[in-house]
Amino acid sequence: MAQFIKLYNENPNERDIEKVIKVLKKGGLIIYPTDTVYGLGCDITNNKALEKIAKIKGVKLQKAKFSFICSDLSNLSDYVKQIDTATFKILKRALPGPYTFILPGNNNLPKVFKNKSTVGIRVPNNNIIRELVKHLGNPIVSTSIHDEDDIIEYTTDPELIYEKWQDIVDVVIDGGYGDNVPSTVIDLSEGEIEVIREGKGSIDNL
Repeated sequence: MAQFIKLYNENPNERDIEKVIKVLKKGGLIIYPTDTVYGLGCDITNNKALEKIAKIKGVKLQKAKFSFICSDLSNLSDYVKQIDTATFKILKRALPGPYTFILPGNNNLPKVFKNKSTVGIRVPNNNIIRELVKHLGNPIVSTSIHDEDDIIEYTTDPELIYEKWQDIVDVVIDGGYGDNVPSTVIDLSEGEIEVIREGKGSIDNL
């Protein structure tokens, strides 16, 4: 059964952060808050954990459209090809924030993603998940958790999320109520701004 850990966005408790990191390093799956909807994720370097998430989502890992959560823009170059100044300016303006940017991937991508030419990058405006990434030392692979409800697509209450996911994942983080609007997805891989999905992030200020 999953651990249910309460963390506060303003000041995430270091000891609890370390508990979650231990789980991630062992290949565990976690559910965590972002600045939009709650996400399901694992350590990007752990293939078994990646396989588990793909299975839960009912997709082949090689075809999965997972995004990578980074703590800031400094580890972009780990997985993204060099980008031009105009693209970097857009990222700097928008992040941290409720956006997913699709960028050209480089050769350092984990083996399972080697066939991908692009990668989705997230830097959420949420201290809990960014602290986790910082302590882990590399990105966390992320995908939104959906609800079966016809009207509400995303569950916002962490206790309800725990009820549903406690036997599937290893940790559910209670970071308070989540949002039910996902991130805005913008493709910058060709140098132009192409909006793939309008979500919480405003397009006007880009």
